[in-house]
Amino acid sequence: METTKNNLTDEQAAFFNKLSDYLDTKLYYYGSIQRNDYFPGISDIDVCIFTDNETEIKYKLVSFLNINKKDYKKTVFKLHKTNDRIVYGYKIKYKNSEKNINVEFAIYNEKDKEGILKEHNSKRELPFYVSWMLIVLKFFYYNLEIMPKSLYYKCKKFIMGYLIEGQDSEFVIIDGN
Repeated sequence: METTKNNLTDEQAAFFNKLSDYLDTKLYYYGSIQRNDYFPGISDIDVCIFTDNETEIKYKLVSFLNINKKDYKKTVFKLHKTNDRIVYGYKIKYKNSEKNINVEFAIYNEKDKEGILKEHNSKRELPFYVSWMLIVLKFFYYNLEIMPKSLYYKCKKFIMGYLIEGQDSEFVIIDGN
């Protein structure tokens, strides 16, 4: 997960390399960048950062990305692949349209790394019919723009939850710090 299945642009690769060096930690890619349903230039790139000091990484990201620390959202994630263990973390989005960089960062404690990577890896290789459904869904949402955002997220959650896991994904973003 330290490399991507789909190619990054030269600017994206340089950005992530520079960020990894600045944070002095590895970046782990998950989500559509690792699957066939990635839409270059449209899909966001999901990145996990694991650390023993979440606060330090949060402030370093704020400094590097020139973003507001109030934009962090606390997360609660129930890991089904590791006996329904609950882990907490933070998410923040970053977008730079000029360089075609659209990222959602997830920050978790190092102690949760194995379970989270196991969870994300379980959705890396999808059955053909699921990949096809996601591609069609994203085409309607991104390219044709005929689907409201709320319906897109509901459909995507159903596909990734029930069709892959057999149950709803239990991941909650809590507004505020």
